[in-house]
Amino acid sequence: MPTVLVPTPSRDFDPTEAAVPWQTLRALGISVLFATPDGQPGVADPRILSGQGLGPLARVLMADANGRKAYAEMAASPEFLRPISWSEARISDVQGLLLPGGHAPGMKPYLESTDLQSLVAAAFAARLPVGAICHGVVLAARSRAADGRSVLYGRKTTALTKPMELTAWYLTCAWLGSYYRTYPTTVEDEVTAALGASGEFMRGPMSSTRDAPDHLERGFTVRDGQYLSARWPGDAHRFATEFAGMVQTR
Repeated sequence: MPTVLVPTPSRDFDPTEAAVPWQTLRALGISVLFATPDGQPGVADPRILSGQGLGPLARVLMADANGRKAYAEMAASPEFLRPISWSEARISDVQGLLLPGGHAPGMKPYLESTDLQSLVAAAFAARLPVGAICHGVVLAARSRAADGRSVLYGRKTTALTKPMELTAWYLTCAWLGSYYRTYPTTVEDEVTAALGASGEFMRGPMSSTRDAPDHLERGFTVRDGQYLSARWPGDAHRFATEFAGMVQTR
C-alpha cells in the first residue's frame, strides 16, 4: 500500500485542502502519514470552519459542507491523531508528498520551515508525486534544488492567484486586517519570481464556484511531470483525485 506524507502546521491550515485529499486517498486504499512541528495533532483554521468573523461573506469564504464533513472525519482518524514530527519525516519512507495551504498567521512556521523545504527538495529529487495547493505552492517555491534554484524553477504551476487573494483581503480588511494577506508579497508574485523566465504561472478560469465529488470539472489544476498544483479549496476534489491517480500509477 503506498503512503503519502501530508505535513501541516500546528494550527491555521485550510481544512478542505488537507481533508479532501485525505478522504480521497483513504477511499482508494492509499495510506496517509501526517507530520506536524511537534508530533501533536494540528488544528485547522477555526474561522474557515465556523465562518465566525467573516461577516456577510461567511457562506462564500468558509469551508463548504463537503470540506467540513471531510475535516470532521479526518480529525477523528487514528492517523491524524498520531502524527510524526517534521524532523522525523523521511521521503524514503513514502511514495508521495502533499502540501496543503492556508493563509492565517499560524501557517508561517510551515511556510518558513527549513525541515519541510528540505523534504520538498528531496521529494522532487526522487521524482515522487508532489501535490501543492494554495499556499502549499509557496512552500514548494521556497524549497531549493541542488543547483540553488527553486524546485519550481522552469515549471508550470498555479497557486492562489493575485485576484483571489486581493479580493478576499479587500472585502474583509476593514475588520480582519491582514488575515487574508499572509505576507506583503502576494502568493502569485512570490511563486512567479521563483519560476524564472522559462516557467509559467497559470491563473485558470475566473470562478467562485467550488468543485465537488461529482463536479470535478469545476476545479482547476496544473500538472508538470510528477508535480501537481491547484489554487484554492474550490479545486480540492479535482486536485485530490488527480494526485491520487499519480500516486497509484507511479
